Amino acid sequence: MKNDRTIYWVTTVTISLVMLFSIYKMFSPDYDRLGFPHYFRIELTIAKMLGLAALLIPQIKLRIKEWAYAGFGIILISAAWAHFYVGDGAASLEPLIFLVILAVSNRYLHKLKTSAV
Repeated sequence: MKNDRTIYWVTTVTISLVMLFSIYKMFSPDYDRLGFPHYFRIELTIAKMLGLAALLIPQIKLRIKEWAYAGFGIILISAAWAHFYVGDGAASLEPLIFLVILAVSNRYLHKLKTSAV
């Protein structure tokens, strides 16, 4: 049980740091070469901040956390595709690695919730 909680928090904090770093990177010149419109970075920033709050606040309901996981999954798949499309090569695999970490976090969230009941 303690090991499950540790795995959950390590993976969740890792994803949180990745999302925070990606918010920072969206306001750098690297974002412009992906070809997204400028207003999209504001939408993504708001969505990522709401998702981070949902994941990190323990009192948030499971259904809302699930929506945050789904949103982050879509963001990571879209990031991999965008980097692949502009020709970043191996860098387009990085978001997919974080997608696996996100899935592990989600799995251990459910494992902790079912063991608490």
